[in-house]
Amino acid sequence: MLLFQKRFHEGLTSGAITLTFRRWDKPHVKVGGRYRCHPIGVLEVDRIERVRVSEITEDDAARAGFDSRDALVDYVRTARDAALDERSELYRIELHHGGDGDRVTLALEAEPTPEEIATIRAKLARMDEGGAWTARTLALIEKNPRVAASQLAKKLGRETLPFKVDVRKLKKLGLTQSFEVGYEISPRGRAYLAAKRPRRTR
Repeated sequence: MLLFQKRFHEGLTSGAITLTFRRWDKPHVKVGGRYRCHPIGVLEVDRIERVRVSEITEDDAARAGFDSRDALVDYVRTARDAALDERSELYRIELHHGGDGDRVTLALEAEPTPEEIATIRAKLARMDEGGAWTARTLALIEKNPRVAASQLAKKLGRETLPFKVDVRKLKKLGLTQSFEVGYEISPRGRAYLAAKRPRRTR
């Protein structure tokens, strides 16, 4: 989990903030990791490096959501109630907003129980009562991750808005995750699809 004060949330969501500095003894995140940031969704880590305070630039401060380098350094000093000088080392973490994170805790559960799989299957069957669409939509997202909803809808011969409404239903079950562009099958969704497929015999 990455924690940020409320004043940074808008910038993280819009993409104006793509950098943070932490005074950790060791890294608490890893490159490629996805971390929940309540209530704005998920943050993905792109790069981590250890730097001295003297290496921080004004551009770094702006990317971290501060008006100046001095304001950033003062914030880190206050946050940890510790003395910082130009030789002190911090972790410089580049990141980006990785989606709205609706029901992110559920979506990240990669090992649903057989009972949960059965419940998902029953709920999808009810959704399909007016016309089968759930399996086709999941398969489409699986094959086309992070593709714009308008393009996905077109592949199914559907209008974009109704398609997005249906994907939202899948997301409420924890089967998909939304991103700035398009969707992905969540860890929970991948586990469900794997359980659905027949096992290969040797």
